Amino acid sequence: MRRRHFIKSSAFLLGASATGLLNACKLFDKQKLKFAISTDIHKGLIPDADQRITTFLKVAQKQQVDFIMDMGDFCHPEKENQSFIDLWKANPIAKYHALGNHDMDKGTKEDYLNFIGSQKRYYSFDQGDFHCIVLDPNNLFMDGKYIPYQNANFYKPATQRAFVDPEQLVWLEEDLKNTDKHCLVFSHQSFENPKACQNQKIVRDIFETANKEAGFQKVVACFSGHDHTDYVKEINGIQYVQINSMSYTWLGGDYKTRERYNEEMLDKYPILQYIAPYEKPLFAIITIEDGVLTIDGVDGNFVQPGPETQGLTDGLLRGLPLSASISDVTIPFKSK
Repeated sequence: MRRRHFIKSSAFLLGASATGLLNACKLFDKQKLKFAISTDIHKGLIPDADQRITTFLKVAQKQQVDFIMDMGDFCHPEKENQSFIDLWKANPIAKYHALGNHDMDKGTKEDYLNFIGSQKRYYSFDQGDFHCIVLDPNNLFMDGKYIPYQNANFYKPATQRAFVDPEQLVWLEEDLKNTDKHCLVFSHQSFENPKACQNQKIVRDIFETANKEAGFQKVVACFSGHDHTDYVKEINGIQYVQINSMSYTWLGGDYKTRERYNEEMLDKYPILQYIAPYEKPLFAIITIEDGVLTIDGVDGNFVQPGPETQGLTDGLLRGLPLSASISDVTIPFKSK
């Protein structure tokens, strides 16, 4: 049985008289939003990416979501991944992407965007009474210059990578000023983990200023991937939601094992000896209604032998929760 975590925030209460009840119900119907979200599928690195994405898309369609959001590390822009992209595009639901760092392992941002059929590295769109913002922290900052990720050039010291560039910051401020809707933010790297986006404090200040100037909780939540973990953290009234990878947790050379797969599979997918794969594909269905954001995740397990057999028994990896699930969470927020 799944346990739903209830995160206490500024709860929203709406009083409606008997004569105003119908109008209140209509308002809530209008404000309902439902979308499916996944991240870090890593097609090409794992053997069953096609099955995982197929399961995800079927659930999204069954749930009748308004749109689907992929938050990066989706695939490389090369011909052997064309059938994977075709699976994605064949689903009729509106779909959006955020750029992940590994999407530029074998090409430029333009190469990847062309491959997936997207036009912009950062952008926004409206879905009913909600405004969705997609950001791109995939930029180096070196010698006073912002350099886009391309062809795996981002393997630099942490202090030089994962920046939101100035052009994008100016656009973000204006985009927030030009909407009176509640906003949701999507990015591959998070704006709360100190090891993720390097100029995250500037980004958070923009969000918090927008909320203060609006007089209501304009920016409700920021969704990210990248860290292959599962938690929610509140900073100054804004929820920062880490969505776990659809596929695995990276363990690294200290926890290398060849026990989970046969030699033929390991030769074809060498990364498998360095990761802790998930038995099930992980994703979430997000519903926002009546001033409450609800995350319905997937309760999963590690492919055995699991990380606990390798000495990772405290539930943490690099200081972050080690999990093969996406938790169910309920988050109330203050509506305008």
